[in-house]
Amino acid sequence: MHPLTAAVTALGPEWLQPDAILERFGTWAVVAVLVILFVECGLLIFFLPGDSLLFVTGLFIATGAIATPLWLAIALMAVAAIAGNLVGYWIGAKVGPPLFERPNSRLVKPKHVAQTHAFFEKYGARSIVLARFVPIVRTFITALAGVAHMDYRKYARYSIIGGLAWVVLVTLLGYFLGNRFPAIEHNIELIAIIIVAISVLPIGFEILKARRERRTLAEAVEDTIAPHSD
Repeated sequence: MHPLTAAVTALGPEWLQPDAILERFGTWAVVAVLVILFVECGLLIFFLPGDSLLFVTGLFIATGAIATPLWLAIALMAVAAIAGNLVGYWIGAKVGPPLFERPNSRLVKPKHVAQTHAFFEKYGARSIVLARFVPIVRTFITALAGVAHMDYRKYARYSIIGGLAWVVLVTLLGYFLGNRFPAIEHNIELIAIIIVAISVLPIGFEILKARRERRTLAEAVEDTIAPHSD
């Protein structure tokens, strides 16, 4: 058994652990990754380990456990993620609101839809890029963009940017750490925490920016009102 297996037991059921997935499929590991990325990004299956799977794929390439060249794996995974987004948009555009309004749906939870809708409303087109780094949100926002009939060319452009950024950054992180620090194989739980932290950074920046803008606006209103109060 690969050393990573024991380390990630606490992170979820074995069948969802990225190293277990890659080991199970052996020489077909990259194909399995492509399918999982496509499904998570396009078919509303939000519990798949997209971020950690990209990271561990990079790690396995660095250690030789996966023989596929890094550049080829990144290119294929980016295509799978982007294709998933395009299919997700089509699902939202064709199936429409009824898919998201079923209160008893086991697949599409109302709370997830509400969170994603708020995210989409707040950040607009930028949300397609930002959502790539936010679990759950990245799964549902593609279909919601279709429901909202976002301009397809604009959506595709942002989807390509987000897909490339997500796959390249997370995979290279795994590859770099695996290649430079072999001991990282035994500290995957710490790395999982780092991945989560990275995933929320864009949202943190946007929240700080929004607060700064509100503060600036409030100060401008006070400055406008103050002379009249005299």
